[in-house]
Amino acid sequence: MKFIDEAKIEVSAGRGGNGAVSFRREKFVPRGGPDGGDGGRGGSVYAVADENINTLVEYRFVKRYQAKNGEKGHGSDRYGAGADDIELHMPVGTLIRDADTDETVADLTRHGQKVCLAKGGKGGLGNIHFKSSVNRAPKQATPGEEGEARSLILELKVLADVGLLGMPNAGKSTLIRAVSAARPKVADYPFTTLHPNLGVVRIDENHSFVMADIPGLIEGAAEGAGLGHRFLKHLSRTGLLLHVVDLAPFDESVVPAEEALAIINELRKYDEELYGKPRWLVLNKLDMLTPEEAETRAAEFLNAIGWDFPEPDDRFGFDMNTPRLFKISALTHEGTQDLVHQISLYLSEKKRQEAQAAETEADNTAAPASQTDTSVFKAE
Repeated sequence: MKFIDEAKIEVSAGRGGNGAVSFRREKFVPRGGPDGGDGGRGGSVYAVADENINTLVEYRFVKRYQAKNGEKGHGSDRYGAGADDIELHMPVGTLIRDADTDETVADLTRHGQKVCLAKGGKGGLGNIHFKSSVNRAPKQATPGEEGEARSLILELKVLADVGLLGMPNAGKSTLIRAVSAARPKVADYPFTTLHPNLGVVRIDENHSFVMADIPGLIEGAAEGAGLGHRFLKHLSRTGLLLHVVDLAPFDESVVPAEEALAIINELRKYDEELYGKPRWLVLNKLDMLTPEEAETRAAEFLNAIGWDFPEPDDRFGFDMNTPRLFKISALTHEGTQDLVHQISLYLSEKKRQEAQAAETEADNTAAPASQTDTSVFKAE
């Protein structure tokens, strides 16, 4: 299925049914009084996150979604039926924005999450609600309310723990094939990857993580050059970035250090928050070099970019703050197991710290707010 990650749709909720004006008509009941029922509510439009859907392709072809109107009220105190709601199933990771105000309407981040996009109008009141001691035969009723209508922009951001970053032909697709069951297309020409690929990397029965491979970036991507710029937004949800560098490019005029710095520059121009994410360096394609050449090129590369990779201090738990360097061959799987292991440790430690922070916040929130402040007594 073609990967579609953006769409624009229009949603309209149903109008509420009108209230009824009616009077009780029965034999031997000359003054039965009003018995007009209320109108039914209009149908609403909801978005539902569904993990079984992975693309917005359906919304590229069907642009408008209209819920039905509520039924009008009837006599004999019968209320009109409410209209059925519409549920639009969307991939987990879909960001929904109002096309007119650019306001974020919803961010679908978990399976089953349900958000109202357009609320149906309330039904009108029947004349049964207007009777009083001075108006025993009211002939007024209220119309149903109009339902909400809005234009929405749907934007799918891939949910992944780790994102692969790099130039075309850096070996990102080969890496994701090496460590997961994903089978993206791999070829020896640039821009082989045309849309994001997700792979589940399984460590053991109870531990796994999701890796995302996006199309390669080129210089000028932040301004729209190349293919990868359309998918930079997918990296914004990842917790860790792997910057994959080709140490043995086919074109000898290509300087890996210059390409790496160009990629980092594009990240910074696109989004400062994305630039600030934890980023590890992965030097790839060691299989195309002798061990001596690999060491020499790696040293030259690190010297040219000026990045420092001190030895992480893992004596007291995984060191989250020190960036890491890996030298691998995605083709022969050399070094990939150590890379996967280190990523797993990083994500486990991150999860532990987040849980600890949430627990601390919950404890602070649960502390009694009505305790007597004794400071005034101490001051005296």
